[in-house]
Amino acid sequence: MQFKEVIGQHSLKKELPELMKENRLAHAILFLGKEGSGALPLALAFAQYIVCERISRPLAVSQGPSLFGDPEPEPDTISYDSCGTCPSCVKAAAFAHPDIHFSYPVVTKKSGTPPISTDYITEWREFVKGYPYGNAYDWLQFIGAENKQGNITAQECNDIIKKLNLKSFESEYKVLIMWLPEYLGNEGNKLLKLIEEPPPNTVFLFVAENESQILATILSRVQLIKVPLPEDREIEAALLERNNTSPETAARIAAVSQGNYHMALQLAQHAEEDWQELLRDWLNAIMKTGPVAQAKWVDEISKLGREKQKQFLQYFNHLLQLAVKIQVFGQAGEGFPEKDLDFATRFNKITRMEQQEAIINELDNAAYYIERNANSKMLFMALTIKIYHIIKDKIVFLNE
Repeated sequence: MQFKEVIGQHSLKKELPELMKENRLAHAILFLGKEGSGALPLALAFAQYIVCERISRPLAVSQGPSLFGDPEPEPDTISYDSCGTCPSCVKAAAFAHPDIHFSYPVVTKKSGTPPISTDYITEWREFVKGYPYGNAYDWLQFIGAENKQGNITAQECNDIIKKLNLKSFESEYKVLIMWLPEYLGNEGNKLLKLIEEPPPNTVFLFVAENESQILATILSRVQLIKVPLPEDREIEAALLERNNTSPETAARIAAVSQGNYHMALQLAQHAEEDWQELLRDWLNAIMKTGPVAQAKWVDEISKLGREKQKQFLQYFNHLLQLAVKIQVFGQAGEGFPEKDLDFATRFNKITRMEQQEAIINELDNAAYYIERNANSKMLFMALTIKIYHIIKDKIVFLNE
């Protein structure tokens, strides 16, 4: 993968090559970015950049004229992307370079054998080619984990130590990309010595979404690079160019997804879903028709599945943020669908900003627990009751 394939992240695409140019490349880097930010594609592109044969040559030293007529790079110049054509880049793009190793959450594949990432390397290559912005849930479903919890195990750590202590096969560098070190328990302490004193030209690239769930002993030994969410216009352009989404739908989805390209793709896949009708039914059940209608609605949404439930909450969150903008600035800005603006305006007639912010907080909490396999019926019934009291009784619930 090349940097040009990563959505947005223009500053980081410039800064990362300069780390190589200025010999400031840390041996352990943590790419920290929320779901859909592109932290994994960025790490994949950087790994390819590191092993690229045209980049790994000393940039300030003349290599002489090329036998094949390629222009000789000027001394002290810098390329801001891998070439994409050398043998190393071709292998890296296929996620099959012998000096780029991968670690990720897995489940037991064969009964009685400890799970390690190598067991799923074929599936991994297929996954990152097709879903580079996918999340942990997508990956675990892709490998048929069903309800099993993925882990990065002690056996995996031993395998990493063994691989990285071997000599590199082709490249000057050896690179390990560990996706989601949040799934690494205390077994991760096995890696501390290797991270602190790695073999020469060994680079760890950790890719994480939640800093608080990473072992403190690992956090203290890495260079942190925060990966921001892409801007709405970048999400919109990506949907148009990569997903063949219609301009009107792309603009609407970009506004709702708030920089999360994973969410944007999910919304594009279900663009025909009428979330607003579902939301109207919910609010009517909450404020008008009562417990029987509420129970029926909760039963309906509990059948949708986790990803659609998250999309629905994200859509409601989007409308509430529109309502807040209208209250603060008198308008929401350009590019929003008329029906979304109309809903936000109507919602402003029955709620104040403090209530809207309280509901946003509850929706964020609900999305968090859905991601962690909470019982959807219990969660949405509790959320229904909380929203009723926030709107009717103006109660703001405090999180412990």
